[in-house]
Amino acid sequence: MTYYQIHHLKEQGFKKAAIVRKLSLSWNTVKTMYDKTPEELEEFLRSLESRQKKLAPYRDHILSWLKEHPDLSGAQILDWLEERCNYKEASEGTVRNYVNDLREVHHIPKEVNQRIYETVPELPMGVQGQVDFGQDTPMTPTGERKRLYCIAFVLSHSRFKYVEWLDRPFRTEDVVRCHENAFQFFGGMPQEMVYDQDALISVSENAGDLLFTAEFEKYRKLRKFQIYLCRKSDPESKGKIEQVVKYVKGNFSKNRTYDNLVLWNELTIKWLARTGNYKVHHNTKKRPVEVHALEKQHLKPVSSLFSFENSLTKSITRTIHKDNVIRYGGNRYTVPAGTYHPNSANKAHVSQNEKGQLLIRLKPDGIILAKHLISEEKGKVIRDPAHKKEQGSKSTLLMHQIKEFFQDQELITWYIDELKQKYPRHLVDQLKVMKRTIETHPEQVERGLKQAKLLNLISANDFWDMVYSLVEQAAKTSVVTVQENTKFGHLKAVERPIDFYVHMMGGQQP
Repeated sequence: MTYYQIHHLKEQGFKKAAIVRKLSLSWNTVKTMYDKTPEELEEFLRSLESRQKKLAPYRDHILSWLKEHPDLSGAQILDWLEERCNYKEASEGTVRNYVNDLREVHHIPKEVNQRIYETVPELPMGVQGQVDFGQDTPMTPTGERKRLYCIAFVLSHSRFKYVEWLDRPFRTEDVVRCHENAFQFFGGMPQEMVYDQDALISVSENAGDLLFTAEFEKYRKLRKFQIYLCRKSDPESKGKIEQVVKYVKGNFSKNRTYDNLVLWNELTIKWLARTGNYKVHHNTKKRPVEVHALEKQHLKPVSSLFSFENSLTKSITRTIHKDNVIRYGGNRYTVPAGTYHPNSANKAHVSQNEKGQLLIRLKPDGIILAKHLISEEKGKVIRDPAHKKEQGSKSTLLMHQIKEFFQDQELITWYIDELKQKYPRHLVDQLKVMKRTIETHPEQVERGLKQAKLLNLISANDFWDMVYSLVEQAAKTSVVTVQENTKFGHLKAVERPIDFYVHMMGGQQP
């Protein structure tokens, strides 16, 4: 049928390329049939039936591999043919088709290793809660889509839920605040909280040794609950909360019009009371709100006072990228050239002041590395001309890093200014020696700087010698304990008046 369609169009004056487009055929098919007569086509088709396939000589090899390893793919077999038989003439598609034919003829289905799931036993009351994040894009009254971000909590035993939304991505401080709101909503706190490996909470999972962001770790220690981080694709560990996020998106936010964030969160709480926590759960066959009334008695009490707030840092961390920028609020803000270093953590602490400026520091309470006016736009690069790569940028960064180590900022500023005047051409080398001294003997650098000023030793090498001398003195200084000899403790020395000794020396009493 295809042959006659091609020749019908050919008689109407269509070229090969036009026939390919019109009939949606491959170029090789059209090219093969375009110039053949019906007799030539018949002979060609007969030759295909009797023609030996390229991979026929390797049939026994491939068949033995498939019988031994039924899960082999066509790509693997092609690689084995090249490695073991030095065969490189067939394409991956040819090998795949040949392998599929062999599977069908010899009944060798491809084995697929599927994960075996099992029901997780129900946990006792008050033991565990689960947390996860989600996104949705409801329609606004103007017909536009608005991206919203939610955090959902669920008590594993009762399936009692709490949900809160933001119109921007969550930060660690938002997560902490939402935890408090959830604990107040639950009327207490479970013993353990289960999380995904989220950057807001976990920095990494090092073979089971969990590392948390500084802000969340402070909060966790204050509230004293345990943490369990799930591995990737682990629905058995946190399937309950994943179902909650899906339920919220499918039952609450789907086809609902978004007006503003405050109203949206109010409607969410009403939905929880009406549906999310009231309807009978499909697994437990109980209403979460009724089971929660019992589980609430097993939760740890949580103070309603945010007494921990002063203990939490108001700054958040951001990664310093190799082009010496940090990402914040949908924009990129520059830091001095050379701040990024391949062998360091490359973390910056950012915060906002009352003037709407973004303050960037290397330490939460350190000196300001960069200052920018926060942009309300998105996708912009906010630059400071002083951050461009200049001849003095390396020395500027070294001076900043050195100053971070000292409490007496006035003294270290004076010392660096003196080094600038004395070693203008070798300032970077001087600063490197100072930095190495600080990193090697941090416990004596403050005292060493004071001694260097007292003796007017304006040189990084002299500073090194002074610090090293103090370290040596500290190592040699030890408390020697003298034990009292009690062998003659029963004897008592005779006490004589001073006149006796004056007479013995030949003196006269005045």
